[in-house]
Amino acid sequence: MYWSVQRELWENRSIYLAPLVVQAVVLFGFLISMFTLPRRMQMALALDAVKQNELVTMPFHFAAGLPIVTAFIVGVFYCLDALHGERRDRSILFWKSLPVSDRTSVFSKACVPLIILPLFIFAIIVAAQMIMLGLSTVVLLGNGPAVAMLWTNVKFFQSSVALLYALIAIALWHAPIYGWLLLLSAWARRATFLWAVLPLLAIGMFEQIAFRTTLFASLLKYRLIGWFTQAFVQSQVIDPLMALTPGKFLSTPGLWIGLIAAAIFVAAAVWLRHHREPI
Repeated sequence: MYWSVQRELWENRSIYLAPLVVQAVVLFGFLISMFTLPRRMQMALALDAVKQNELVTMPFHFAAGLPIVTAFIVGVFYCLDALHGERRDRSILFWKSLPVSDRTSVFSKACVPLIILPLFIFAIIVAAQMIMLGLSTVVLLGNGPAVAMLWTNVKFFQSSVALLYALIAIALWHAPIYGWLLLLSAWARRATFLWAVLPLLAIGMFEQIAFRTTLFASLLKYRLIGWFTQAFVQSQVIDPLMALTPGKFLSTPGLWIGLIAAAIFVAAAVWLRHHREPI
């Protein structure tokens, strides 16, 4: 399993290069914003606590949100090509000649979006936020109240714990999406992206035309972003740890239904990898 995961990282450099490039762009933009930071922090001192928190933490939230979105996009395209690519270039003939089961091969591919990407994203976000916090502190050294407001609102340790919790919640919530894409990758002979997108669009359009409802679109939206409403409270809170609702998240039926569906999809992908021939 270890070397199978290593192979995926060697063959798919976009897994770590794309998030790194995005985070580098974010840090570059943050460096430019340093010129106006003292003025913005001075203005924030006159605001109430909630507005101060929003203003101070906004760059740190942006540095976390953009890599997370990038990781999801990378995970989607990786899963679409994970099993299809080795059938397309016929390298599957070589990999099947090794004493590695189809189950291990598919599980190693599923580990990339569910385990490897979240851990890597966590590392680069924490590193970037640490750099941002250090640079901000240096720039504001001559303004004691601004430095105190910065450290009071950022709450680096609590934010890191909340970030790790969010990444775990996202991975579990999106597991059926990645499982479905792996299944399509093992089944489709060509155009895996179209097979992943067009049927969903067709179902949504059919429902809208026939019944004048959008239940299927709502279901897709819930599967994409529903983790946030289930894993976090919706009211404004300053302490990141106070926003976590792990009990509600773990008791949500949608989570467990999705995990069951993900297990079925991955099992079907294992069976297809064993029986499908190279393209």
